[in-house]
Amino acid sequence: MKLAVEFPSVSYREGADGVIRLAKAIEDIGYDQLDMFDHVVMGYPTDTRVAPIYPPQMPILEALMTLAFVASHTHKIGLGTEVLVLPQRQPVLVAKQISTLDTLTGGRMRLGVGVGWQESEYDALEETFSNRGQRMDQAIAVLRSCWGDERIDYQLKHYSSVAMAMEPKPPQGKGLPIWIGGNAEAALKRVGEVGDGWLATAIEDPSIAKRCKDKISNFAEAAGRDPARIGYQMMLDVPPRDEEGKKFYQNLDRVVARAEAVENMGFEWGALNATAIFQAGARSIDEIIDTLGKVHDAVRGR
Repeated sequence: MKLAVEFPSVSYREGADGVIRLAKAIEDIGYDQLDMFDHVVMGYPTDTRVAPIYPPQMPILEALMTLAFVASHTHKIGLGTEVLVLPQRQPVLVAKQISTLDTLTGGRMRLGVGVGWQESEYDALEETFSNRGQRMDQAIAVLRSCWGDERIDYQLKHYSSVAMAMEPKPPQGKGLPIWIGGNAEAALKRVGEVGDGWLATAIEDPSIAKRCKDKISNFAEAAGRDPARIGYQMMLDVPPRDEEGKKFYQNLDRVVARAEAVENMGFEWGALNATAIFQAGARSIDEIIDTLGKVHDAVRGR
């Protein structure tokens, strides 16, 4: 099983050197992928808005800026987002940012995208929430065009371009992998039709995982794509919101059993949430690194 680490923004508390040290350690330990979680702002609850999933004061470093920072201090580990809320960003600019990162890292980028859930964040960024699914599909087409077409021309409902160019192209070209997050029917359809992989949240019931994968395969076949070329990644844990969830990484046997269960469901990638490792008691970068090393060795040594 390949292993990805969702990088913890809380690492900034030990300064830039701490962020670099943690990123380098993740690579040196032997993890395959370093991913950044994405939110730009987090809303407070109001009279008309329920409390968000995460505390409003939760520290979240900007995903692409952080990847650019750690990229120059790593050499081989894959870099990406898990997930970038694509419809709340301008897609041509995202295409340029990802292309630049791919160029300067020698083709190490994987872009994970999702539609998001926080309407107030869309409002703060002055983007429309209600049509985000439709704009997501079109934004992916924009990315592919910017990365692969010498002359960029498209006329879509929400985006248009006439006789433009974007250079340099990323080393991976139009094939730079775009993995899609989300468990909704629309997300599964998007994976099958245009995605290179599915980024699944933690699923415990194998029958649900199979049903989702079967839907992706059916959507792929209907679109004339080979389902076997689609990759699969699942979170080993969910973001901990109760005391029991916060103990997940305290028990290596439990983590190993979960990795085996995810692999048995047909997922070749497993994702670790390093913020959850922090919440499980590893309060310093050294402690996070120690836990990541133990988890890596335990999962790889099965």
